[in-house]
Amino acid sequence: MPYTAPTRDFMYLLDHVVNFETVTRTDAFAEATRDVCEAIVTEAGRVCEEVLAPLQRDGDTKPAFLENGVVRTTPGFAEAYRAIAEGGYIGMSAEPEFGGLGLPLAVTTTVNEMMSSACLALQLNPLMTQGQIEALENHASDELKALYLPKLISGEWCGTMNLTEPQAGSDVGALSTRAVPNDDGTYAVTGQKIYISWGDNDFTDNVCHLVLARLPDAAPGTRGISLFMVPKRLPDENGDAGVANDMKVVSLEEKMGLHGSPTCVMQYDGAKGWLVGGPNKGMAAMFTMMNNARLGVGVQGVGVAEGAYQHALAYALERKQGKADGTGTIVEHPDVRRMLTGMKADTMAARAIALSCAVAIDMSNATGDAEWTARAALLTPIAKAFGTETGIAVANEGVQVHGGMGFIEEMGAAQYLRDVRVTAIYEGTNGIQAMDLVGRKLSDGGEAAYRLLDEIEKDAEAARNGHGELAQAVWSAAEALRETTEWLVAQDEMQARFAGAVPYLKAFARVLGGHFHLRAALAEGTAGPRTALARFYIERLLPEHAGLLAHARAGAEGLYEMGVEDLAV
Repeated sequence: MPYTAPTRDFMYLLDHVVNFETVTRTDAFAEATRDVCEAIVTEAGRVCEEVLAPLQRDGDTKPAFLENGVVRTTPGFAEAYRAIAEGGYIGMSAEPEFGGLGLPLAVTTTVNEMMSSACLALQLNPLMTQGQIEALENHASDELKALYLPKLISGEWCGTMNLTEPQAGSDVGALSTRAVPNDDGTYAVTGQKIYISWGDNDFTDNVCHLVLARLPDAAPGTRGISLFMVPKRLPDENGDAGVANDMKVVSLEEKMGLHGSPTCVMQYDGAKGWLVGGPNKGMAAMFTMMNNARLGVGVQGVGVAEGAYQHALAYALERKQGKADGTGTIVEHPDVRRMLTGMKADTMAARAIALSCAVAIDMSNATGDAEWTARAALLTPIAKAFGTETGIAVANEGVQVHGGMGFIEEMGAAQYLRDVRVTAIYEGTNGIQAMDLVGRKLSDGGEAAYRLLDEIEKDAEAARNGHGELAQAVWSAAEALRETTEWLVAQDEMQARFAGAVPYLKAFARVLGGHFHLRAALAEGTAGPRTALARFYIERLLPEHAGLLAHARAGAEGLYEMGVEDLAV
């Protein structure tokens, strides 16, 4: 489907809104000049427009399938994957020592978003590999790094993440896959894993699985989990993909969407694996990969929001129905204009939150500064949850803009909604993200949150000259969020925090959205399209924070006034 990469929006946010210049001033990223970043974003946008976007519908209508134990992928995916790999987009932020470009994650984030807009089903593949690259960089032995990283970064091989089992979903500690030591220092891995995105394909030489499993006599729960590299094909003496390992794809899941992305049930029968990190240290290594993926999944949501918005806008600009001024199309109707403007405003807010999170991660990596590390940790669950919720909401609104035609599959609007729906579930459901926010991320007494709120209020004060009413609204919303944060920090009973965790996260995202819209308007001057969009967001969407914060402070008691038997009536 037609797609135009929003490269100007990305550069505007990097230049004026998310403090990207702080990243490029560090020694670690000094070579990532504006010209370099703009050239990369522009070329990646072209690849997304010309190579990936034409495959969006085929991924849905010509899905991956299993044939005699081999996954057959959507026609055209192999060629598009090669374009991604040859462009260097898989290893953009990977270490140059192994062939990566060493670019800031913020730049990688813009490219991942565009790929998600163009063809989410295919973009899932490099996203999984990027997470595996980071896990190996931080936890693998030098031997494993030297063997696997160059091939993963080049795209010759790709990677997956194997956590979930039939009886162990969010409760990872319930997994039962076993790893028994072999005589040669490797391990025999046996067990079944489900929901493995891109567990196999027919266009890379090897598929490298990071598998969580238990060593003999390991402690119960997450304390006894180790991580293993288990490749589809065992590397030969030259480091190339050799003979098949003892594993197979049992089946592919029949899914609501993302039909072009094979979601595999994997069976390991004494498959040879190599320990990554120390024994019983698997969760630390896996969380490195998952935190990378959580931002990446949030960005997938933003990407789908952009794609769904463009699809709906194109329809609204050609559809004539009823009496309309101007263009004579339904884009002139107030409610359609409300929907489209809201879609655009929320997409911008979610995009800015994701990029701000990436900037914090870059600064943490470049400086090791504890405050940047805390900022990155605070923003990650917000970026994941709000990005995916925005993708779902915008895709749903896109169907509504199409009216009855949105319910017709051949129009393509419904595909965005079906594809993006799972993003609120995987890599930790959005409820888990919210619990993490009010739990671990407020365990510092709220200090990281307060520093961010101080920044929001300071910027709002600076914007009073020229954007007085908008600045006051953002300042007041930040102060209300501060008061609720103080209330949550004061709750010793975690159930009271958890009961309002989701509305609190949504309110935090609403305030951040207002903050970034105000920055965008301030950089533009006193008038213009970004100022108009900021006014729409701050006057019409930001006020939702009040109801969300009231919900967050209601605590847990009211949730249990109705007994289980009452829920069943």
